[in-house]
Amino acid sequence: MSQTHELITTGGLLTKRYVSWSRDEHRREWAVLNRVHAHTTDLAPRPVAADLDADPPTVTMTLLPGRPLAGSLSPAQLDGLAVALRTLWSVPCEDLAPRRDEPGEFVARVAAGLAAAPRPAGLAGEACDAARDWLRGVAFGPGRTTVLGGADPNLANYLWDGERVRIVDFEDAGRSDPEIEVADLVEHLRARDTDWSAFVAGFDLDPARLLAGRRVFAAFWLCLLLPGGRGEARNPPGTLDRQAARLLGLLAGDAGNR
Repeated sequence: MSQTHELITTGGLLTKRYVSWSRDEHRREWAVLNRVHAHTTDLAPRPVAADLDADPPTVTMTLLPGRPLAGSLSPAQLDGLAVALRTLWSVPCEDLAPRRDEPGEFVARVAAGLAAAPRPAGLAGEACDAARDWLRGVAFGPGRTTVLGGADPNLANYLWDGERVRIVDFEDAGRSDPEIEVADLVEHLRARDTDWSAFVAGFDLDPARLLAGRRVFAAFWLCLLLPGGRGEARNPPGTLDRQAARLLGLLAGDAGNR
């Protein structure tokens, strides 16, 4: 959607200049980059320098090889993504702030967005009604496992070099749990061309928490796609109805194959 930064490349370095930083995106990213670099090998950019008090603030890091993941992911890409996520999740994070869109707060945010939106006709209206009803009764406690979550699973943030996946963009990263991270990933609008069933089955996840997370993120995307929403003009005709059908399936308890 809207861009929070500009990217400037010089040699083998990339400087991120923040266009907006009201949520301390720059400080969060710098802290997480340093944490990941201290505990992993070449998973994320190496932090080089930062001017966190400048206007605008900047963070400089190394460039990584690879191309952004996109479209229908191959088995090798899915395996590489799983390895990258497990490596990220191994990084100590108990002292870090929760990820942006922490589940409890995110439920309230999505519920407020749907409540404020005019009810559309047809299938999208049915999905809005069902989501509003479900969101009123859902509550997220802490997950059973704490991990460092990237919190922005747009496939463009995962770079594939033909052998492995690396991760970029930690503006929203923080303390999370595997179920929420996987739910956010598979329900992202950019993820729809891939069958995620085997990928999801490869993790030891609480199925009830995973399904609840998927419902919340699916409702979030429905809200963005509603008439007048930020995602309406950025997606082809029919996307709203497809999202409505997906959400209704999830609310009926059917996670499907994807």
